[in-house]
Amino acid sequence: MESGLDGQMPTHRHLEDESLTEMGSGRFGCSHYRRKCKIRAPCCDEIFDCRHCHNEAKNAIEVDPLDRHDVPRHEIKRESNFRGAGKVIGFYEGIKDADFGDKVICSLCGTEQDVQQNCIHCGECMGKYFCSICKFFDDDVSKQIYHCNECGICRTGGEENFFHCDKCGCCYSTALKDSHNCVERAMHHNCPVCFEYLFDTTKDITVLHCGHTIHFECLKEMERHFQYSCPVCLKSYCDMSRVWEKLDLEVALTPMPPMV
Repeated sequence: MESGLDGQMPTHRHLEDESLTEMGSGRFGCSHYRRKCKIRAPCCDEIFDCRHCHNEAKNAIEVDPLDRHDVPRHEIKRESNFRGAGKVIGFYEGIKDADFGDKVICSLCGTEQDVQQNCIHCGECMGKYFCSICKFFDDDVSKQIYHCNECGICRTGGEENFFHCDKCGCCYSTALKDSHNCVERAMHHNCPVCFEYLFDTTKDITVLHCGHTIHFECLKEMERHFQYSCPVCLKSYCDMSRVWEKLDLEVALTPMPPMV
């Protein structure tokens, strides 16, 4: 008579595989990306979860200023977040970075290999989303990542929610399709407040009514200091009609000194 346990007790190897897969689904990756692979930074030949982890580590306060550096911008694609004029028009987490050069390192077994979705050694899928053009991995499919051929990079937010503006040189929310003012290469410059390169940023970006772009947090900082005009062209980025009416009223009610 056969034991009821026969054929049901998983082997040690099977348990090990299940454990690795379970770990891979939640424990791997970093605060920037959820994936089961790492990069070897081309600048210092050290291993990191992503280029942002590299940049944070290599620019920490305890690092000698002479040794601080970023992963070379032109060797790694970019990532940014996107918002509409002064408010969320359709959250857009933006341009995803192609951290990987010609090699990728599996986080489960440590095998360094050519860039591909599944590890050649353990067979693990290193990212549920994989773009062979950008060499980008991400396990978080809720981001609705897609590749924009015109931008030449991967973006998040769902392809159906964005359109590519050829003049602005980037993808905008469809809510802005018939209402935004085109500015040539709108995001290919530094934020006018903090001077961080916008096309390379990981922070939220907003498009002002004038068409210029700025970090969303920088815009809120301006508002906290009662600054309501675009730092580039000085046009108001919100409706100021009630403010002007109040100022006109105050001027009208202010007594003028008698003429001598």
